[in-house]
Amino acid sequence: MLAVGIVAEVFGPHGEGAPGFDFALCGDRPGAVPTDLGVPLSVAHGLDRLTAADLVLVLPSAGFRTPSPPAVLDALVAAHERGALVAAHCVGAFVLAAAGLLDGLRATTHWRFADLLARRHPGVIVEPDALYLDQGRISTGAGAAAGFDLCLHLIRREHGAALANTIARDMVLPSHRDGGQAQYLAAPVPENGEDERLAEVLAWAREHLHEPLPVAELARRALMSKRSFARRFAAATGTTPHAWLRDLRLSGAEELLETTDLPVEEIARRVGYGSAAVLRDQFVRRRGIPPRSYRRSFTRTTGN
Repeated sequence: MLAVGIVAEVFGPHGEGAPGFDFALCGDRPGAVPTDLGVPLSVAHGLDRLTAADLVLVLPSAGFRTPSPPAVLDALVAAHERGALVAAHCVGAFVLAAAGLLDGLRATTHWRFADLLARRHPGVIVEPDALYLDQGRISTGAGAAAGFDLCLHLIRREHGAALANTIARDMVLPSHRDGGQAQYLAAPVPENGEDERLAEVLAWAREHLHEPLPVAELARRALMSKRSFARRFAAATGTTPHAWLRDLRLSGAEELLETTDLPVEEIARRVGYGSAAVLRDQFVRRRGIPPRSYRRSFTRTTGN
């Protein structure tokens, strides 16, 4: 039920201005499906619904150790062959592997079952530490809450960072977590005095992203030494100040590339990079393409 809730929330309505998704639950046969909460889930659609889907996302089930119905495997292969995006959350990866769709590809699943996936399907390159892996028209995600990361990544990839950020804000989630299954949240959650000061400093940093923001300045505003600040920052966010700022700057650059026609040089200045060349280097390294190529893919200009 957690997986159903995740995809229903991400691909559900998100207010005025956000595009709507045609979301449907499908199964090998429609009807009531038992769930881990003991509450039956009503599945209205059969496998024929997959023939028109742009994205087919296989969700986890308690029966993942048993063979999937051949009709399900055939429907997934057919969807992939006609060009649909096919993805799996958690142990849903076992179904894609059984369909032969993961052969020769990197894939992930819940870390607890990664070894089992590798043993059962030796043709799959299993990476248990990844939150999600994008292999073009096939993507897999890790367990539990990593379903949010997978879904937001797919939206970011197909519709851009602005929409992914809007949906993430609506769900009070970080829009992007960059790393393995021990990933970080974009804001601290503890509530003692030090962390309240830290939260205030991070909010200030977001408003002053165009400035250099050295760690010494952040530490001074938090009334801490640099060493204490780095320790408290890591405890609260799970990452370093430099990595947090880098991701914040890149996310800001993505949104400006999508929603404005500002020159790349001005975008670099606004998000705190010294030059367009520095922004380009970081963008290619972390996002895989240069800023101008990203803009061509995701432009939705609304003015400056």
